[in-house]
Amino acid sequence: MRQAYRILPVYTGDISGAASALFELGGMTVIHDPSGCNSTYNTHDELRWYDRDSLIFITGLRDVDAIMGNDDKLIHDVLQAAEEFRPAFISLTNSPVPWMNGTDFEGIASVIEEQTGIPVFYVPSNGMHDYVRGAGLAFERLADRLVTDPGVKQKRPVMCRGRINVLGVTPLDFTLQTYVDDLSARLTNAGWEINSLWAMGESLDRIKNAAGADLNLVVSSTGMKAAALLNRRFGIPWTAGCPVDGFEEKLFEAMDRTMADKVSWVAYLPADKDGRIPENLRTAGEGRTVSKDIRKTAGDRMTLIGEPVTMGSDPMYEYVCPADCRLIRLSHLAFSGRTYRKEFRNLLTASNIGFANV
Repeated sequence: MRQAYRILPVYTGDISGAASALFELGGMTVIHDPSGCNSTYNTHDELRWYDRDSLIFITGLRDVDAIMGNDDKLIHDVLQAAEEFRPAFISLTNSPVPWMNGTDFEGIASVIEEQTGIPVFYVPSNGMHDYVRGAGLAFERLADRLVTDPGVKQKRPVMCRGRINVLGVTPLDFTLQTYVDDLSARLTNAGWEINSLWAMGESLDRIKNAAGADLNLVVSSTGMKAAALLNRRFGIPWTAGCPVDGFEEKLFEAMDRTMADKVSWVAYLPADKDGRIPENLRTAGEGRTVSKDIRKTAGDRMTLIGEPVTMGSDPMYEYVCPADCRLIRLSHLAFSGRTYRKEFRNLLTASNIGFANV
């Protein structure tokens, strides 16, 4: 990828991913970084920032603080903000400089929690990874600290196929709330009761009750760590998949199977020894894919190796797409930010994707 990155941007970083995962839940996210960096983590990668508030703060890290390890200032500022805003929880996230300096965030979190009585957890981001890792760690820490054992689970309605947590929903993959509403409607109409949805259009109280679910549905990679933790702690199995057009029934069958045998699995993988036959995500478009391998050609243009048929990707991939390959423009907030915001599409709907009849 070092050749491709001469042309293409990198994906949204782990710090932004952590902030995005926790954006709506009433907590306070504290990013230990120099002043002025807040817009990088929010304005560019967070559409919700324009129409609602969220307690996301930058600590204003200075050179002398980084060099001398002035943790007292960080603790004082967080305590002061916590006293003013009384958040439901506090998350501490890292940026490259304090990460390299070895700042003891776990210790700092303990000190702040002891003095405030507010749950505090550390999301170990460092700016070196992409949003999948950052959001995934944030969801995992949220599950670890705030989800409690309900004891005896509530009996679900007779016509309900199962009570589910939907994990891995952020604007970085699902973009707009209207698309998330479509996702919820598809599941509800198929007979599933949504216990909690992590974490767009959801309340923290419902997320705290996630242990009352029968199944976790992981709809993006950002939900995998939380699914694994909820499985270990509460025995809730998971199915990974998303109800895109053309794949809904097979996914729901996979979820039914997971409910029955309590075996977690990824519904997009090939059939296993028990005969389960899921499909690939591309089912939604009935299209053909091309090889992911790339090589450098004349100049700075990149060419895909393999049969050039159709490539569905962010418009910025036009610069690595072969001249005779059809590019279907699928703007991705985590890749090109707001550049193509007028082209955002609901990727659950095949007619909006454009692969049909390829």
